[in-house]
Amino acid sequence: MTINLTLLLVMGVMFAVGIYLMLERSLTRVLLGIILISNGVNLLLLQTAGRAGISPLVQDGVEAGEYFDPLPQALLLTAIVIAFALVSFMLALIYRSWVLARQDEVTDDEEDRRVAAAVGAYDPEEDAEVSTETSEFIDTVDPSTGTIRAVDPAERNAQSSEPKQRKAGES
Repeated sequence: MTINLTLLLVMGVMFAVGIYLMLERSLTRVLLGIILISNGVNLLLLQTAGRAGISPLVQDGVEAGEYFDPLPQALLLTAIVIAFALVSFMLALIYRSWVLARQDEVTDDEEDRRVAAAVGAYDPEEDAEVSTETSEFIDTVDPSTGTIRAVDPAERNAQSSEPKQRKAGES
């Protein structure tokens, strides 16, 4: 069995970057981490297959060491199917999270905050309350027509920086 050092190095980098991305709170980064780790596992299974050989069909006069082991191929196909299912499930979660809350970050629930406060692990800089709407594309109701319209960030910033003008006759 010959070991390809380049594939092992690439596999190690994929595992390292994938684990780093999976530790983030953004579901999109978690998805990218899962993809990288699954590809690293595929490379690992490819390395366990060893050298190329003849197909594993019994032939007269061929020694057992010349055949190719079919088990790593079966494991590789299984890993590909599992990775595809996991990625599609994560895409569904990310889409649902975006539709419901317009964000793809996982937030702490009340029980997490209560336990952190009881243990003394509350860090005001990292654990401060984050507003629920973090999107730049907030839909607002147009007061003249009553329809919902999208507000671009430049328009919203201009509206928030202008002082409120009073109508004529108001004091």
